[in-house]
Amino acid sequence: MTGPGLADHSLVYLFGRLQLLEASVRAAVATRRAGDPAPEDPFRGLYVSDDHVDRLLEGPTPPIPDVVGADDARSAVEARADQAEAEGADLRLRRLQRDFHLFDQDVAILLVALAPDLDARFEKLYGYLNDDVTRRRATIGLALELAGLPIRDGATRGRLARGAPLIDAGLVVVEEPERPFLTRSLRVPDRVTGHLLGHDQPDHTLVGLLDDAAAPTRAVAAVADQLGRAIRAGATVVHMRDKPGAASRATAAAALASAGLGAVVLDLSRLSPDEDLTELAHVAVREARLRRAGLVAGPLEAVSSRGPTATRALADAGSTVGSPVVLISRGTWDPLWSTQVVISAVAPVPPADERAATWRAHLNGSTADGMDPAQVTAHFRLAPEQVGRATEAARRQASMFGDKVGAADLRAGARAQNAAGLEHLARRIEPAVGWNDLVLPKVCMAHLKELAARARNRDKVLDDWRMRPGGGRGRGIAGLFAGDSGTGKTMSAEVIAFELGLDLYTVNLATVVDKYVGETEKNLERIFSEADGVNGVLLFDEADALFGKRSEVRDAHDRYANIEVAYLLQRMETFDGLAILSTNLRSNVDDAFARRLDSIVDFPMPEPPYRMALWDRCLSAGVTRDPDVDLAFLAQAFELSGGNIRSIALTAAYMAAETGGSVSMGDLVRATAREYRKLGRLCVASEFGPFYELVVTAP
Repeated sequence: MTGPGLADHSLVYLFGRLQLLEASVRAAVATRRAGDPAPEDPFRGLYVSDDHVDRLLEGPTPPIPDVVGADDARSAVEARADQAEAEGADLRLRRLQRDFHLFDQDVAILLVALAPDLDARFEKLYGYLNDDVTRRRATIGLALELAGLPIRDGATRGRLARGAPLIDAGLVVVEEPERPFLTRSLRVPDRVTGHLLGHDQPDHTLVGLLDDAAAPTRAVAAVADQLGRAIRAGATVVHMRDKPGAASRATAAAALASAGLGAVVLDLSRLSPDEDLTELAHVAVREARLRRAGLVAGPLEAVSSRGPTATRALADAGSTVGSPVVLISRGTWDPLWSTQVVISAVAPVPPADERAATWRAHLNGSTADGMDPAQVTAHFRLAPEQVGRATEAARRQASMFGDKVGAADLRAGARAQNAAGLEHLARRIEPAVGWNDLVLPKVCMAHLKELAARARNRDKVLDDWRMRPGGGRGRGIAGLFAGDSGTGKTMSAEVIAFELGLDLYTVNLATVVDKYVGETEKNLERIFSEADGVNGVLLFDEADALFGKRSEVRDAHDRYANIEVAYLLQRMETFDGLAILSTNLRSNVDDAFARRLDSIVDFPMPEPPYRMALWDRCLSAGVTRDPDVDLAFLAQAFELSGGNIRSIALTAAYMAAETGGSVSMGDLVRATAREYRKLGRLCVASEFGPFYELVVTAP
């Protein structure tokens, strides 16, 4: 027969130590029986007899006698363990002792508390030794007794008090705090038991919160090396400031790796509102130490709203046991978040070539022929971990149709990584129109395509070519669409979003403007903060309501209105996303915004040739027209915007649907008359010409 494999040596050593404990338990049982006035009493442990009271008053329980051969047996077990480790075996009990800086007394107490979870016989034996059949776990007094430690020694008792390695590390839990110290029960958490048995399933508290960190790249190397040196020098709390698309988790994991540690990554955005952060922090740090790792947790914004105590629970959990914790947030570090000295760094954003390599590596040739995933996704700001999830989402979407991953699948997967927070503040529109759906003058179209090109190429221009250094300015792109209602401003924003594969978020002014001083700015800050982390186009419709001109201060209302505009000027400067402002009156927008805008596009009222194209476009989607429909007359006679023409075409279509026929010239003229009345315009014969009679007779 061959000896146990390297993986089995850990269990051999663990159960060898339990056999030694069993010998101590047998000796303790013998001692109890020798001093028990009624050892055969079937109700022993359920009541206290007079004889038992007399025995207790005679003096303390005699100590457990030394087990014959116990030292030799212990030496033999340890010798076999030494040999197994020399051969390369990982003995988890020994590793636990080294990693958690436990003394031999701590290990002995741990084994006493652990025994009932590994061998059911210890339950009944402990019930007998506790003189209470209902108490089948070791008490503190019994644990100290079986470990051969003096019960009345303060230092010994301190091994199971707060501040001791067993307690602070969460390896042993002291229960029933209302009981006297010696009769409190001891329990070993299931995660620790599983670890000693060779299993690495994480604690159930962490299931759903654990995430992975992407592989490190060149971009993270410099920052990771610096933080790694700080961790090796004893830093226990590190703060990483995150930015959209930054490799914060990869940098944190690489920093821990340079210090010889793994990484346990905790996604705090998945926390439930009623989660006990103190307990979670201790469990997470214990998990990290069991894996010989450090803890990476973020974003802190998910818990900072609960107050500094909540964040401090995470920051300081590792410092008590000397385990490093890396915390990630989008904002700067608040000193109230920790009692420890904190090292701070900014997470690097991988350059375009590294991002492209990440996309290609995750897709691994599963894209449609001729499609370069890096080109399709160049304008998306995704962290490396998000790229992995986006590509997986794209694969699953493509699998529904049995195709390879196409550009639409890839962009849909990238959009799926957007957080839902912005949808509470703005209306999300999934774009469904493209350049061919726009009917605009060539100059206007050129300006729109230039704005889309800015969004596609901003990483190359701003990062690779360094065209916007310093000053605290953001990387955002802002455009102003100015023109009369219905000239295509909102649709153009949707087209740009469609071209870039992004969602369009239309800001609802009702959720922004507030009559109370300062609340409007707070609402806007929430919108901008959420938009910074979302790959989307932010549209401020009727922007002059927010971005209006500052006026001379005559009263407090003017002063606070000017403060709102000044705040917006500053916030637009630091915005990192793509924002479009639309207004019917360009002259109402404050002149100071012009410098901060990348593009100003004027949308004129359409001329007859464009109105002709609009009429044809609005009536071409599956609509049957009568031969008498004269689009040239409609385009020449009626000066209308594209929005008005679309409304007229829709009204005429309803009229035709009601009569069961096709759209006639009469339907269109009557619908035009109704649109005129909506606009407050008169229906005159000079405009309606030969069709004026249809207007006069219309109901």
